[in-house]
Amino acid sequence: MASQSATSILNSVRQIVQALRISSRQAESQFGLSSAQLFVLQKLAEADGPVSLSDLAAMTLTHISSVSVVVSRLGDQGLIKKQPSADDARRSEIKATAKGLKILAARPQTAQEELIAAVGRLQADDQTHLAKLLERLVEEAKFTSTGSPMFFEEGAKNKDSL
Repeated sequence: MASQSATSILNSVRQIVQALRISSRQAESQFGLSSAQLFVLQKLAEADGPVSLSDLAAMTLTHISSVSVVVSRLGDQGLIKKQPSADDARRSEIKATAKGLKILAARPQTAQEELIAAVGRLQADDQTHLAKLLERLVEEAKFTSTGSPMFFEEGAKNKDSL
């Protein structure tokens, strides 16, 4: 039989996943965008001008390959603009378009943003401890090979992952 702690841990994980899933479904039905796409668009809107893909990955706390999938989809919809940097032609600069900013003005905060804000409110020691415990949990469950796409972004590395 599972311990009370194990039950509590799994219930907490379920609540987080459920909140992320509901947020993603709402974004999809309201705006035709995933919550990951809204999140990336929000981070671009918060920036002081165009940003590189690596800067955007850091801003969204994800891997560059994961955010690249989202950027491509936003670009296809005309919600962001990607162009070569004036300083370095090898580097692209990304920014939200007027169409993208209009969508942002109408949307509520995503569960992903709320989760990141909640983590940010934890003490630094608690963040470190939680990170180590979650990394260990992922290793113990042998989930290490599934990659880390953005939450509920279809087609990112592994379609069946969060």
